[in-house]
Amino acid sequence: MRILVDYRPALRERTGVGEYIHELVRAYTAAATGDEIVLFTSSWKDRPVPTLGEELGVRIIDRRVPVRVLNYLWHRAEWPPIEQFAGPVDVAHSAHPLLKPTARAAQVVTIHDLFFLSSAGMTAGEVRRDYAALVTTHARRADAVITSTQYGRGQIADRLGVAADRIYVCPPGARPWRTLGRSANIPADGCILFVGTLEPRKNIGRLLDAYAALLTRRSTTPRLVLAGRATPAAADWIARISRPPLAGHVTLLGYVADAEREALYRSARVLVMPSLDEGFGLPALEAMSAGVPVVASTRGSLPEVIGEAGALVDPDDSNALADAIDRAVSDEAWARRAAEAGLARATQFSWDASAATLHRAYTEAVARRRRATHTGSPRKARQAT
Repeated sequence: MRILVDYRPALRERTGVGEYIHELVRAYTAAATGDEIVLFTSSWKDRPVPTLGEELGVRIIDRRVPVRVLNYLWHRAEWPPIEQFAGPVDVAHSAHPLLKPTARAAQVVTIHDLFFLSSAGMTAGEVRRDYAALVTTHARRADAVITSTQYGRGQIADRLGVAADRIYVCPPGARPWRTLGRSANIPADGCILFVGTLEPRKNIGRLLDAYAALLTRRSTTPRLVLAGRATPAAADWIARISRPPLAGHVTLLGYVADAEREALYRSARVLVMPSLDEGFGLPALEAMSAGVPVVASTRGSLPEVIGEAGALVDPDDSNALADAIDRAVSDEAWARRAAEAGLARATQFSWDASAATLHRAYTEAVARRRRATHTGSPRKARQAT
């Protein structure tokens, strides 16, 4: 098969969705299925790194077309077909929930969560404009839907009406750190770490509430480190950390590149993810695989990912969040148990296993597309069966 994968979410900064598609492609090519993988990128100003094709063992098709322009045409006009950019392909895999238009290829979409449906007011840009309006019809028309958890699978089936046999669960794999991951990483002077884009769903305001409460309890509370790109919605949080009682206690790092991530987790006493929803929660798996204790929300996929390996708290309860962080910081025995449980839990997540599931998804998507073509089913009217 010749498979085109949308690499644009990983083109500039490999946050959750970008990291997922990058590593999934790496695992797929390493599996030596005999398939040809083509990565599609487009941007007016950003270009893929010159070594990307060699690193992943793929061909790169890079077009100088603004992302917003191309997405508007694809989402609203369903034109031009991807074959105009890439030539004939058997599969077109979108890294987000909306289809890439194709002339003949099977269409595959990726849906990690449906936060844009349940909390549309917390989204922006084309996600707000297009996702909620189009996701149901696009998901039902897709020849396969990729998700990263059973939680996501259930949402896609129940809320979008996609048949269960079209949904494939491909979780991320644990990161192979160079020096971390052999034992618990709980430095006495380690920071309280948050990793993720500073956007409404990450619940940063509640995290700052909890941290402010901790500072009043204990003057020796470790510093809070926020590692992630700040969106426009983060303006109030950034202003807040410059004022008492947070001033001087919170470090805003911005996006942390892949090469610097191991040092970041090594510096952490605990990772905190108080998200209102998560399709997976990749930083939680990164922390567990690094031996860092995790405090996370009871929402979305996080309970499924973390299992019994960390503390789960109601993300609306800042006092409970503060208590859980305080225990990770001050209770050495609990921190060690949580870190060791996280190390064991992380071994259950494998990119190789997900690559094998993805290969099955592509193969079955092509078969579905061929059956639909032979029976003359109108593609735009197709519903899940």
